[in-house]
Amino acid sequence: MMQCELAEHLLTVIEKEILPLTEKGVATGNKVFGAAILRKADLSLVLAETNNETENPLWHGEVHTLKRFFEMAETPDTRDLIFLSTHEPCSMCLSAITWAGFDNFYYFFTHEDSRDAFSIPHDLRILKEVFRLDPGGYARENAFWKSASIAALAQDADPDTKMRLAAQDARIRAHYNRLSEAYQAGKDNNAIPLN
Repeated sequence: MMQCELAEHLLTVIEKEILPLTEKGVATGNKVFGAAILRKADLSLVLAETNNETENPLWHGEVHTLKRFFEMAETPDTRDLIFLSTHEPCSMCLSAITWAGFDNFYYFFTHEDSRDAFSIPHDLRILKEVFRLDPGGYARENAFWKSASIAALAQDADPDTKMRLAAQDARIRAHYNRLSEAYQAGKDNNAIPLN
């Protein structure tokens, strides 16, 4: 499978599987972060989830997805799976993905997007204050996993595919912008410590 095909499939999972869950989560006071787990062999969906910090401040989209994954009756080997995150994972989620045994993850929005477009700067503040890392300062490829943005996967696409992916990207961003506005408007009414 070409990287641009993977990019298109990951965008579709965000749009069709994660976004509807996130919409429900934001309506109950949760943030806009979500994740999914797919099989490498055929890209079939194993599980999609969203942020559930109103229940527990540790249930970021990625960690809540991992929690639900390991609650399944049978769990495939994580080395046979793809981890998809809507937003570049924070330091806690990076660690959780690592401890869970995934050798990869892909993300749509960057840390800077979380800070600038979503007014949720905590990822970058924690990286800087706790780990003394500047934005992007963690190793995106290391002994545990390789990561990439979905945009990086789509770089070599042909012009028609790039146009189709750009339209899908724009739809997803517009939807998340609406969800972010809803979250920001109601966040003072939830008990999430870092909102």
